[in-house]
Amino acid sequence: MLSAQVLEESVWGEVSFCKRTAPNSCCSCTTSCDGARTMPSSSNPAAEKLHIGIFPDQYLSLHTVTALRRQRVEVNIELRKAKKDEQILKRRSISITSMEESLSPGQEKKNAIIQLSLEEIVEAVNGSNTELQLQATQATRRMLSRQRDPPLNQIIESGIIPRLVEFLTRADNAPLQFEAAWALTNIASGTSDHTRAVVEGGAIPAFVSLLSSPHMHISEQSVWALGNIAGDGPLYRDALINCNVIPPLLALVSPVTPVGFLRNITWTLSNLCRNKNPYPPLDAVKKMLPVLICLMQHEDKDIISDSCWAVSYLTDGSNDRIQIVVDTGILPRLVELMANPELIVMTPALRAIGNVVTGTDEQTQAAIDAGVLAVLPYLLRHAKPAIQKEAAWTLSNIAAGPCRQIQQVITCGLLPPLVELLDKGDFKAQKEAVWAVANFTTGGTVEQVVELVQSGVLKPLLDLLSAKDSKTILVILDTIANLFLAAEKLGETERLCLLVEELDGLEKIEALQTHDNNMVYRAALNIIEKYFAGEENSDLQPGTDQDGQLYDFSVEKQDFNF
Repeated sequence: MLSAQVLEESVWGEVSFCKRTAPNSCCSCTTSCDGARTMPSSSNPAAEKLHIGIFPDQYLSLHTVTALRRQRVEVNIELRKAKKDEQILKRRSISITSMEESLSPGQEKKNAIIQLSLEEIVEAVNGSNTELQLQATQATRRMLSRQRDPPLNQIIESGIIPRLVEFLTRADNAPLQFEAAWALTNIASGTSDHTRAVVEGGAIPAFVSLLSSPHMHISEQSVWALGNIAGDGPLYRDALINCNVIPPLLALVSPVTPVGFLRNITWTLSNLCRNKNPYPPLDAVKKMLPVLICLMQHEDKDIISDSCWAVSYLTDGSNDRIQIVVDTGILPRLVELMANPELIVMTPALRAIGNVVTGTDEQTQAAIDAGVLAVLPYLLRHAKPAIQKEAAWTLSNIAAGPCRQIQQVITCGLLPPLVELLDKGDFKAQKEAVWAVANFTTGGTVEQVVELVQSGVLKPLLDLLSAKDSKTILVILDTIANLFLAAEKLGETERLCLLVEELDGLEKIEALQTHDNNMVYRAALNIIEKYFAGEENSDLQPGTDQDGQLYDFSVEKQDFNF
């Protein structure tokens, strides 16, 4: 199986379908790629990313388009907007913590009166007076915790980061450690340049050490900071792993860990699983995976969501990495979570299963055995177009399997919702449905293709030839060619020609001869010359119902294999 979309130009009809990388994500986030996780968000692997097209531009040609099982290709270019459907990369703390809330009115009043300029902060931080250091660090943290325009660049340019990192080591002064950790967390929540300033200031080993702090609020703040650093990308993710962050982080997971703290731990673990080029080291994955599996059993939806996102990242890779997850036996739980009414749970669970079925036929069968086909009809009809699209992508990769798996798709009643989506869905979801049909016609038996036609797929498929997307049109034309190949095997070519004409399909195909894209023109011309150039036989009429759906295009009860 190809792990990414590979299109090979040869002669018409010789490009074969495999599994495809995921479509652009189903996201509706609120953070940018570099951006801060200003509020804990729910989901993950995808903010709506810039979509890499199904075909390279040079492929838009006459060649038969055949489906690829597609794994997700993350392109970190477009703004990452994670809130409900996507897990955020970084977070900035803007709330008043329990530590501040516990201050007495007198203390709070005293602290509120202290207004320090940046110059005064720099002087106090670099001085030797411990009380002034605390006041200045707290003033810095408050500046960085402003909801609007925190002065990240000014703080970095002031040169106090190394001093704040030094304060992390002051085990005899917990308030100073905490304030410094909070300030550095918020700096690391910014752009990659901001995160780099924190890392180059020496913060990673200091924060890893603080994971074992006897003060829970300091340990939790360190988890948060490390999550922001890991979320910056694979370079700092691996720097954390090489600094042995995983054992003390996993040690914090226990039945008595407060839920809020556990959410932060889970989110940080998910960032340690995130990113490709390179993927996280396998030994690190194997350490984290058992804990993530346990976290997926938690009752808190945010913990479940982030643990599912983590697993989705771990399955977004080569087949050997997918197998590591399959071997844990977690697929039934993921399928169960796909049916969860909470979008922040459903979305990453669906993504994880979708990634699994980009793998081998055996891995896809493991997902089928876990019950994925029973859940997909509901998801194909989901109110959210993004879920419909992701479900159709998942189905398209299952349909890229052998005919026995295609038969399971039919048996589980997936053809009616697939045809509905093709007919009335959002266009992004329709494109994925087109791929599912294309894969179906490529790998299915003649009998299975007949059943597809009898389900009513032809009319919405032909209607989509009016779309403005050349890539989708090429896939549809290839699918139509596959239907004619099946008809040829049955001696039903002329009947199928008549049905296509009845559904105004010939008119649409002829119109494509004036299409701007030369490859679309050539594909349409090929179908017309091969199947519609001869004289009509008026005695041959297909049996149709009132909606124009074919009845007489049928097959005797025997196996017809391509």
